[in-house]
Amino acid sequence: MELTVVAALVATGLFAAVAAFQATLAAGAPLGAHVLGGRYSDALPPRLRAISWIVAIVLLAFAGVMLARDGVIGWPAGLADLLAPAAWGIVGFLVLNTLGNLASKSRFERTALAATTAVLAVLRGFVALTR
Repeated sequence: MELTVVAALVATGLFAAVAAFQATLAAGAPLGAHVLGGRYSDALPPRLRAISWIVAIVLLAFAGVMLARDGVIGWPAGLADLLAPAAWGIVGFLVLNTLGNLASKSRFERTALAATTAVLAVLRGFVALTR
């Protein structure tokens, strides 16, 4: 198996894990102290829970775009030209997200989430450069 495919599959697993975490927040789990700088000690308020659902869906969409870019899954031919710029946009988003996590007051964001998004950015950047 090609190294780029392995990187794509590992990144997909990480995207799925973070999406599952966001879905857990959206479902009302009392994990608010671990996100958004620790501003909420229990479950997130309804507005932010709705945003967590959206974030979970976006992360899964990111995984789909990346799998298509890597040739692991098919993609509509008419949209294929969008995959490379979308892939680089996702890498940029991940870099900014990592910086935001590192600046957080929440220890969980500074450690676990920053490390996860940094690894995702490196994996995705590697594949984007090699494809």
